[in-house]
Amino acid sequence: MDQAVAVEPKPTCILVLQGGGAMGAYHIGAFQALTEHAFEPDWVCGISIGAINGAIIAGNAADQRLERLDRFWETISRPWLLPTGGATALRRWEHAASYGETLLLGQPGFFSPRAISPLLAAPGIDATSYYDTAPLYATLAETVDFTRLGEHAAIRLSVGATDVETGGLVFFDTSRMAGRFGPEHVVASGSLPPGFPPTHIGTHAYWDGGCVSNSPLQAVLEDTPSGHVVVFVIDLWSARGPVPDTMSAVEWRSKQIRYASSTPHHIDALATKLQLRHALHRLAHQPAPIRRARLDIVHIVYHPEADQIASSDAEFSRPSIAARRAAGLSDMRRALAERPWHRPEQPHHMGCVIHRATSEGITTL
Repeated sequence: MDQAVAVEPKPTCILVLQGGGAMGAYHIGAFQALTEHAFEPDWVCGISIGAINGAIIAGNAADQRLERLDRFWETISRPWLLPTGGATALRRWEHAASYGETLLLGQPGFFSPRAISPLLAAPGIDATSYYDTAPLYATLAETVDFTRLGEHAAIRLSVGATDVETGGLVFFDTSRMAGRFGPEHVVASGSLPPGFPPTHIGTHAYWDGGCVSNSPLQAVLEDTPSGHVVVFVIDLWSARGPVPDTMSAVEWRSKQIRYASSTPHHIDALATKLQLRHALHRLAHQPAPIRRARLDIVHIVYHPEADQIASSDAEFSRPSIAARRAAGLSDMRRALAERPWHRPEQPHHMGCVIHRATSEGITTL
């Protein structure tokens, strides 16, 4: 009789989605790859566009999540009527034209320009931003079932926002809000000044969580699950890139470095704190044996093509959305095929291991 093959149970899966505006289409492909491998997240942590994508994932039934993500991104974009492709310079021109359209008209179902410039408006909410985010509320109502975002939801959701008065990063967490999580919490996480106004919730005003940190890893540190946990950090900003040779390239490269530079530090800081916590736990339970927790961080970074412009994070053309989505799908498929969290057990003193994905493969640190 053939012996049964033991199937290793699925680790707790946490999906960490960073901010990056229009580049957040990369998240769609990454999530699609997870569904293909039956590795859907148990917890999604998001900031800015990551909070929006995270709410759509957590706020829908399993068989609707991917379709609702696609619907959201189609709603907030316009059909592209010009032929696409060709030389890099031509594609940059197309992206610049799309960005110009965004500046003038906003994005349907997302944000619209104010009738009066905030520079000319009387003090008040109309004088605090160039665009109005009211359309986003309607789009979220069509793509997110907020009744699913309760303390017993199938997928836990945490979104980060900045308290305007204190300057602190605050997380709204469905597991702690007793059914009070609503679209205003998602919008607050993406209220990036000066484009968007602060979102008022109760007596507090909130801006985009990226004003403090573009990575919501702090939520994982504050409440790390027990057992084996795999954290996928989906990073929209690449720290590596060529030396620029034009002013537009200078603006784009400086923006990449500014948003990307802190992420590895946050990951390393999280790993260091977890290692220390693990070591103290071992010492406190010696000589009695302990069941050791294990956390694997898989850091996946979006590396855009050479045709990007300085404002690619506000460039919502459908060809660009499709390209970013395809890149996320390919990169996450590669990570799932390698499954670095199934490599031989890390040394006994290690409680956290970092796996960094590159075009050459995944390096375990």
